[in-house]
Amino acid sequence: METTSQTTSRAAAQASTEESGQQVASARRTVDGYLLAPFPWYGLDEAFTGPRWLMQVGTAADGAVEHGSIGHGDEPSVLNEAAEGREKFAVVVTVAANPSRRSADGTGLLEATTVSSAAWLAGVGLLSFTWPPQMDHSLRDDWLDQQTETAWALADDLDGPDWSTLSLPVDGVPTPFHYRESEFGWVLAGSTQEGVHVGAYGRGMSAYGLGFAMIKDIASYA
Repeated sequence: METTSQTTSRAAAQASTEESGQQVASARRTVDGYLLAPFPWYGLDEAFTGPRWLMQVGTAADGAVEHGSIGHGDEPSVLNEAAEGREKFAVVVTVAANPSRRSADGTGLLEATTVSSAAWLAGVGLLSFTWPPQMDHSLRDDWLDQQTETAWALADDLDGPDWSTLSLPVDGVPTPFHYRESEFGWVLAGSTQEGVHVGAYGRGMSAYGLGFAMIKDIASYA
């Protein structure tokens, strides 16, 4: 059975997914939220020389910054369906590795964050920039509901047949990731030695050649 915080987290993530594709520019946060995080941020390593851009941070029920995303490559948009096949992007999601804990006000229990949390956020992130060309706009909400449930189930079964294992460097150290592909792009998730989980999703860029590194100065992204 899901806890109240799990249900709330899913509802919030789904609402964010439904809005972000159409409002990515207006929804983008400044670097301020990233600076409040008590954990390091991750992005693609220096082998990637293309554009990098801030996206959004996410907070727990007590307001603490718990995760956030950094974009790399082309800024994706579900609005320009004709260009979808030409977009090349990868988004890196950093998630604080927190145990289950009481909220700051003592009124509730915050769920633990795990590799599955990173896989879930990456999965719904990819959906936010996905719109099957043959689908009528009026049906997209129903499609998102269904796909969001599927992404949740997949993230909860990282040892299942839908995932394979991929080794990629994190701060120069080969690190195992859970990896899956779909018709919409790819999703992966793993953990670092710095107390955070890393998820990523993308399209048009191969995940096999990627590497991740701690961002030394997140303020430089502003």
